[in-house]
Amino acid sequence: MSMNVVLLEPEMPLNTGNIGRTCVATDTRLHLIEPLGFKLNEKAVKRAGLDYWDKLDVTVYSDFQDFLEKNPGAKIYMATTKAPKTYTDVSYEPDCYLMFGKESAGIPEEILVEHKEQCVRIPMWGDIRSLNLANSVAVILYEALRQNGFEKMNTEGHLHRLEWKD
Repeated sequence: MSMNVVLLEPEMPLNTGNIGRTCVATDTRLHLIEPLGFKLNEKAVKRAGLDYWDKLDVTVYSDFQDFLEKNPGAKIYMATTKAPKTYTDVSYEPDCYLMFGKESAGIPEEILVEHKEQCVRIPMWGDIRSLNLANSVAVILYEALRQNGFEKMNTEGHLHRLEWKD
């Protein structure tokens, strides 16, 4: 089982490319719900995803209803600035779906109202409206992975560990 990231109507190819790269690095499936603000074969998407894009497990859906029909029983957590709970207040299942809305508007209110118990937010200071989409995905995804023991992930360092001297 692996985590799932869901992008509802993403608008910016660089964000989606960066999120795709994060998904490959974490063995996470990416679900894209149309309409997309770009074509998946755009250079910007592939450039942001670097040479990892062909390793990405990605599924595209025609709309939110299509996503729900093809993923029955999915445990979905929806990221929104409007949620009373923070992303650290919930326990994530190892195969849950982390959903994020489009950059300009987030997840539509009518969807949030129907799933208010599954809404989470990232705390922010001051007048900042929201974080960049790719950053938000990384923050919440890595918390969900941490809660599940970083299953199957290399937690020992990439190529070698630094030798620290006292």
